[in-house]
Amino acid sequence: MTNQNKVELLAPAGNLEKMKIALNYGADAVYGGTSTFSLRIRSGKEFDIDSFAEGIAYAHEREKKVYVTINSFPFNSQVKLYENHIAKMAELNPDALIVSSPGVVRMASKIAPKIPIHLSTQANVMNALDAQVYYDMGVKRIIAAREISLRDCEAIKSAIPELEIEIFVHGSMCFAYSGRCLISALQKGRVPNRGSCANDCRFPYEIYAYNPETNTTFRLEEEAGVGTYIMNAKDMNMASHVDEILSSGVIDSLKIEGRTKSPYYAAVVTKAYRHAIDDFYANDFDAKRYQEELNTTQNRGFTDAYLISRPFEKDDTQSLGFTIQNGTHQVAALVGEDGKTWQCKDKTCIGDVVEIVLPVGATLQEIDNEYGKIEQKNGKYWLTFKKLISLKGKEFECIHSGDLNNIVLPTMLPGYTILRRGIDEALIKKGLIKAEENGCGD
Repeated sequence: MTNQNKVELLAPAGNLEKMKIALNYGADAVYGGTSTFSLRIRSGKEFDIDSFAEGIAYAHEREKKVYVTINSFPFNSQVKLYENHIAKMAELNPDALIVSSPGVVRMASKIAPKIPIHLSTQANVMNALDAQVYYDMGVKRIIAAREISLRDCEAIKSAIPELEIEIFVHGSMCFAYSGRCLISALQKGRVPNRGSCANDCRFPYEIYAYNPETNTTFRLEEEAGVGTYIMNAKDMNMASHVDEILSSGVIDSLKIEGRTKSPYYAAVVTKAYRHAIDDFYANDFDAKRYQEELNTTQNRGFTDAYLISRPFEKDDTQSLGFTIQNGTHQVAALVGEDGKTWQCKDKTCIGDVVEIVLPVGATLQEIDNEYGKIEQKNGKYWLTFKKLISLKGKEFECIHSGDLNNIVLPTMLPGYTILRRGIDEALIKKGLIKAEENGCGD
């Protein structure tokens, strides 16, 4: 295993800020890309060569790793473009290239022979036979298909002990086998295996019956309470099984999905799994602790997917009634990298009290001054705002979401600290629910 026999925690890096956040919140390594050769076009455009190089340097300074995603499937007309792109990425000295196609595996081995190759989940490796083929081609690690079982991982490791195995433990689940889906291509002309999936499986659908003899179409009525998000998979959440996964001794890396998700997601999910891993090795594993944090994020409902249970044994993997739901908390603000100021993400006013979520390993001291008060209650830190003033000296009663002013903190906080509040309080501030509906009336 990596990291002195500890399992690696691998987090998504959708842009430079989210890369830094993931690393500060406990990731051992991050993954991302710079172009449409990655399977996340939107996040690929968030990076250019310079910012990606800066991210790699930032990670290496902290003895962390960066894996480059080049995991889409090339058309014949793009082969030369792939060659050029691999050569450019190799110059940045990343710690691995993540690829899907056997042809690209061979290409990468030739162009960048010193950079390890990780086989993308898009290759759908499910057994030792396929794993052996890729290992013989020079692949150092396989990112197993989301549909694999822990028992099959054990079989692969037994057959090929030197081959590293990486598995997904959290994030979006695909309706098909890890991206092998044509729905988006049929409806939108956007090809999932080229990185442009439109997420058609997340939409609600109406069902019709057509009689060709009478040329009549009938709309089938939805059964009350059932819902019509008929292809919408719940989000994977394996935090409660981290102890079982690590006890197997065959998994080298736990991967979090989500390059297009928010900085808050990158921070909180990474930190939750960091604690789960560290607690396991400290013989202090408590699934409830990690689930409480993961429940603060937006999600489609959670499922423990198929690693422990076979697909035919599961009946709770689909979210038929909705595509996304609020988590238990809302981000109020994100502290800047220098730790001196914050920017508003949700309406915040003088007198508001927000919870402080710190990067891994950070500590605070209680303070009380004209700008605010930081105090510890029930094992958590809370910040009360007394004064809202920008670096330019402008004072506010309230700051609204999207305001780009940098607001002075009452004291230095660790860079990328998150300030959050409960979701009900956030909805009340937005006027979406009344205080008395949540029992908050006088």
